[in-house]
Amino acid sequence: MTLVLKGSEVRKLAVMDSIEITILRTGAATAAAAKHLARPDSSTVTVCGCGLQGRIQLRALSRVLPLAHAFAAGLRAAVSGSDVCVTCTPSRAPFLERAFLRPGTFVAAVGADSPDKQELDPAILASAKVVADVLDQCAAIGEIHHALAAGRIARADVHAELGEVVAGRKPGRTSAAEITVFDSTGTALQDVAAAALVYEKAARIGAGTPIALEA
Repeated sequence: MTLVLKGSEVRKLAVMDSIEITILRTGAATAAAAKHLARPDSSTVTVCGCGLQGRIQLRALSRVLPLAHAFAAGLRAAVSGSDVCVTCTPSRAPFLERAFLRPGTFVAAVGADSPDKQELDPAILASAKVVADVLDQCAAIGEIHHALAAGRIARADVHAELGEVVAGRKPGRTSAAEITVFDSTGTALQDVAAAALVYEKAARIGAGTPIALEA
């Protein structure tokens, strides 16, 4: 449910499927990160993870990168031949190793959204430019959390939060060879912002079903 505050008045505006919005917002966050952290000529992506989130990730990336389709046998062969790798699984043990990544790879780590989930070997973060969606949260539940716990990085080693990069306060990718990692844990504020955009567009084009909502 989306709320609006007008002065001291809080008024209900709409009822939405938050799961659908979160799935789409997660893919959009990866695309925003890729726009600044992936090589602009990236044409091949490996998505580690099946289901709706995997498809959304690929669809979102195709909006910002000139992706081509590629198939490879085995994870290592697939990743080592890719410019972009997205991990969006419920894994509780790291499966993506530093040796899999070639220079210039952009990794979007999406699956780790609780302290017991992990997809990346901490050695990847130790050798990469790391960008968090929200550093405090990533340090508590994301891939950064595991790299900190393993002693492979310090908080000061995290390059930036995504908002700082998008706003131009800190640089994104600065060389074709550097490996970049986006630690995407997801935030409620992003979901609220996405829901507000959905509501505004629906109101503008007359979409949705009008219902009576109590104040």
